[in-house]
Amino acid sequence: MKFSHQLVVGSLAVLVLTACSNSATQRRQAKNDFDYLETTQLKPWVLPQGATPQFYPNYDLPEGEFHGGVGHVVDIRPPQQVLELIPGARAERQNGEVTLWMLRKEEAQKVWDTALGMIAQREIPLRQQTPTQLETDWVEWVAEDEDVTIGSRYLISMREANNRYGFNISLIDWRENGQEQTVTTTNKERYNAFMTNLVTTRYDADVRAEAARRAQQLVKQIPITMGADRSGLPVIIARTSYDVLWPRLPNLLPKMGFTIEERNQSQGTVKAKYTPPGDAFWQQIGVPPMELKSGIYTLLVGDLGNRTSINVTDASGKPVNEALLKDMVPVLAAVVDHQ
Repeated sequence: MKFSHQLVVGSLAVLVLTACSNSATQRRQAKNDFDYLETTQLKPWVLPQGATPQFYPNYDLPEGEFHGGVGHVVDIRPPQQVLELIPGARAERQNGEVTLWMLRKEEAQKVWDTALGMIAQREIPLRQQTPTQLETDWVEWVAEDEDVTIGSRYLISMREANNRYGFNISLIDWRENGQEQTVTTTNKERYNAFMTNLVTTRYDADVRAEAARRAQQLVKQIPITMGADRSGLPVIIARTSYDVLWPRLPNLLPKMGFTIEERNQSQGTVKAKYTPPGDAFWQQIGVPPMELKSGIYTLLVGDLGNRTSINVTDASGKPVNEALLKDMVPVLAAVVDHQ
């Protein structure tokens, strides 16, 4: 069974259906029956007169007043984990609450700003808000392992202790099918983790988007020249790292007339079919047409540290001549500049 969790805000109701045949109750409860609840209470063991008892403490049950559910009330679902997607952050879970601790104030502020962005994007209503604390209105959750509609409210705040800076999420109110109820420890732990993960996944998505934007900017500034690889053979040299250039090739090559058929990043190979572009393309980039004939070619992309080499072989595996590589240099440079 694949778990699917969905956040619903306001009065919008969403029904999540999957192919799993088990009910929500079956996913939360242990299998078999609960006949053990009807077990007769044990009676004290009466020893024969004169007998000396021998006690073995290996299997003694701890004494004390224990509170918790039994039988069908016991929730067998594994604890919900907090996704560690924020570099340098340490998650602390105490009394059902989740606090993400960071060493620098600006890092905690970035997480706080991420939470505000996530709340605005999902249109989560707020009851109160200050620069360091906010209280949400009701947030509705629809999940495959719940047979009721869950509503929860949160207190989200920034904290500071022992030269650390924290971001805290605390579930403060709970309701099921619109009826307010006391929050159980299990639900508090699970749904605090769910809300925290909405923030951490948004943080991770923002970081990835920013990295992609920076990589795109780097691609626009890549000098393309002729050069030689480590064995002295002529190759095209892109003055940027392999990791920056490789993900951009699927966007660059089609504009030059290459239709990509296969790619292998670990081997640095791109198999593509070349069809010469029309006159409008050459006029747009202001470069003379390449003399490369239509056909199947393989681009060999090499990692040279802070530079990347590109060689081209034909369908038989034979490298194209140096003149064709020189023809490709201004074309590739022009396509990069037009990104």
